[in-house]
Amino acid sequence: MTKPAPVPVRTTCPYCGVGCGVLATPRPDGTADIKGDPAHPANFGRLCSKGSALGETLSFDDRLLYPTMNGTRATWDDALTLVASKFAETIAAHGPDSVAIYGSGQLLTEDYYVANKLMKGFIGTANMDTNSRLCMASSVAGHVRAFGSDTVPGNYQDLETADLVVLVGSNLAWCHPVLFQRLEAARQTRGTKIIVIDPRRTATCELADTHLALAPGSDVALFNGLFARLADSGRFDHAYVKQHTTGIEKALDAARAMPFAKIASITGLTPAELTAFYDSFATTERVVTIYSQGVNQSSAGTDKVNAIINCHLATGRIGREGMGPFSVTGQPNAMGGREVGGLANMLAAHMSLDDANHRRIVADVWQAPNLATKPGLKATEMFAAVGDGRIKAIWIISTNPADSLPQADAVVAALKACPFVVVSDCIAKTDTTALAHVLLPASAWGEKSGTVTNSERRISRQRPFMAAPGEAKPDWWIISEVAKRLGHAQAFAYDGPAAIFAEHARLSSAGNHGSRDFDIGAYAALPAVAYDALEPFQWPQAKGQAPRETRFFAKGNFYTPDGKARAVPTPYRAPASATNPAYALALNSGRVRDQWHTMTRTAKTPRLMTHIYEPFAEIHPADAKSANLTHGQLVTVRSPHGSVVVRADITERQRRGSVFVPMHWTDQLASNARIDAVMEAAIDPVSGQPELKHTPVAIAPFKTSHYGLLVTAQKPTLDTAYWAVTPVKGGWRAELAWTVEPSDWSALAARLLQPEAPPSSLVAYRDHASGQHRFAAFDGVDLTGALFIARTPIAVGRSWSAEQLQASFATSAQKQRLLAGRSAKATADHGPTVCACFDIGANQIASAATHGGCTTVDAIGACLKAGTNCGSCRSEIKRILDVAIAHQPLALTGRHC
Repeated sequence: MTKPAPVPVRTTCPYCGVGCGVLATPRPDGTADIKGDPAHPANFGRLCSKGSALGETLSFDDRLLYPTMNGTRATWDDALTLVASKFAETIAAHGPDSVAIYGSGQLLTEDYYVANKLMKGFIGTANMDTNSRLCMASSVAGHVRAFGSDTVPGNYQDLETADLVVLVGSNLAWCHPVLFQRLEAARQTRGTKIIVIDPRRTATCELADTHLALAPGSDVALFNGLFARLADSGRFDHAYVKQHTTGIEKALDAARAMPFAKIASITGLTPAELTAFYDSFATTERVVTIYSQGVNQSSAGTDKVNAIINCHLATGRIGREGMGPFSVTGQPNAMGGREVGGLANMLAAHMSLDDANHRRIVADVWQAPNLATKPGLKATEMFAAVGDGRIKAIWIISTNPADSLPQADAVVAALKACPFVVVSDCIAKTDTTALAHVLLPASAWGEKSGTVTNSERRISRQRPFMAAPGEAKPDWWIISEVAKRLGHAQAFAYDGPAAIFAEHARLSSAGNHGSRDFDIGAYAALPAVAYDALEPFQWPQAKGQAPRETRFFAKGNFYTPDGKARAVPTPYRAPASATNPAYALALNSGRVRDQWHTMTRTAKTPRLMTHIYEPFAEIHPADAKSANLTHGQLVTVRSPHGSVVVRADITERQRRGSVFVPMHWTDQLASNARIDAVMEAAIDPVSGQPELKHTPVAIAPFKTSHYGLLVTAQKPTLDTAYWAVTPVKGGWRAELAWTVEPSDWSALAARLLQPEAPPSSLVAYRDHASGQHRFAAFDGVDLTGALFIARTPIAVGRSWSAEQLQASFATSAQKQRLLAGRSAKATADHGPTVCACFDIGANQIASAATHGGCTTVDAIGACLKAGTNCGSCRSEIKRILDVAIAHQPLALTGRHC
């Protein structure tokens, strides 16, 4: 009898805050076919390269499968009992503020809700913070200061109906690719104008009409100047200002305190550039200002947010179609975490710890005997308190602070010294799990059931489509079981996530009556069967209301005592780290297109590792020349807090005086690339968000004796001075470097390529005079590994070298050609992958342009398919075409963008 075809499961992507709908169809081998959900209103079937590759990341080889206590396998009962007893003992001896939970925007809302309820309602401390503090805290604080609530006024449709979209500190093309595709489509159909404000020339700039490469940290000066120009040119909406705002005059006085010439000097923009931007904003009614981490991750992040909001309030361009300030979140459930009070200064359901009435409402619904009454420690403060002993027990859930927090080496030292560290994770080996006394195996994406909220306030279901491996459990269950062992069984007697969501909805409507923005009371009595079938919806949706698309504040009704928005004075102040005299360059960090956070998921698939396969530093040519650096050389980037060694990418896309290093690489995939170990811990005084865009650093060549390129069928164990390893089809590839020449290259090659075979089985080429050494090892006709060594960066093609692991070598001539780094066929290395969907490289695109006459992005798509699926690479294709058509050589040592 024929088995019925598997039914696709409607779920949600676990990456960025766009919140794309996904159709996951389980396969018999345990994997899944992944497609975009055409019915989901966030993406209408589109997926980016990361989302498209989700089915390739579902392997269990690196999973944490059972609880451990001090490295020894344990039962769930023993592990949970130990966590509860250690927390109870610590609280009894030192008070509730001696314990903490550090969570993540990767958690589902139901997980977040239970953790927050336990800490703030029953343990009685607000020491519950999250890595969203590193992402969205300044936006939250700016919203609260201006609107009286953490409200995103608009929705994604506004990007498609605006006449001008201003992108500030947002590489939308790489960090929120599906939104970028929606914006690109609007530009093509409506002629939407796009202005990108960013110190770097990112992939997003390829679509822009204007790129304003302002000096790092000068956003407040730029928008204060805009605010003053709007007033002076008569562009204020005086009726809206009078009826719906307060504080405009004081905010305007602060903005006018800086003369136009001073704004030009601070921003590094010409008077003509400033005037053109100000005039475009002033004369265009439908303006959306999208901002992200370039705004938030700053010691003046909250002021940056309010400087932007001031311009929209003063012109009444808020809450109406195609206009408003729009914060796009970095994580899939950063918004959901904010809804349940996941930050240390918040209560659940957008209520405030400082408000006695809000505390009463929450305590009544939770029947909480010991509700926290004051804010807890924010992320950087929390780990400082771990370090100095104030916090003696910490539970880290679904995040990797040993890599992601500023001054990350100090965080590692703090966790090593902490008396009791618990880590719940789905991955067995991370830089943080290595520091835990107790490890608890959590369910991963594809196995979890719950909800997430995206950047436009849309709540969607994340549904399981595969069984959790080993003994992994949902986070809400783990937290609830600890709560029960702490004596709170009745309050945490949930039978599933549907019950948690219904309680969350009841709390949102309790005592509300329109006084708070977050209200999903329509779902307060939602049965489990309806929860399972829940369609995506935007909040608010109060009891008795039907789902609808919503915007806020077009007619005022702000969540302040008088119902009026607050225009906030934002005097400019330089970045907190800008005056360090010992370091001349400003370090900026962020994402690359195909990677996510610390790569525990994305690095599992070779497809996502072929675009950019090792850590790098973007450096302006003038700064590189001053440091005596050449392209492709290894470079040390250091601050007073730490250093990294990465590949130098010398490019004019980087602003002079600045260095960019991506955030993703950890000790699992590189020898020394944890960039947050270099970052200062300067924080915004309002939001507590750290400055991750402006740390003073110095750069210098990393002195090497030799470089190496390794491809091997088995994952290698590496201990060279520099290494960066990446999975490829059929095995692994590693970039290597030595500071001192080994005494015996053959012995080293044997250890890397054939650790269990004698050195004599190697095929080798040696040229001691030039310093070139090449080795290969075979199992019959199959290559088990090859090692290329030289005194300069290895010129052998990376994609070609990896392909040899799947080639056949039947003759000695074929083996010699391998050692020569040449193919027997007249095929060129296709270069770093640009289109991850169809595995198309930069060299292939350039060749199609120069030899095939494909001079447009659409022509490349017709010829090679590149850019025709997710579209994330279209801006990169355009840049490659521009270079190829101009007959300029592409830089292809390690990366190309």
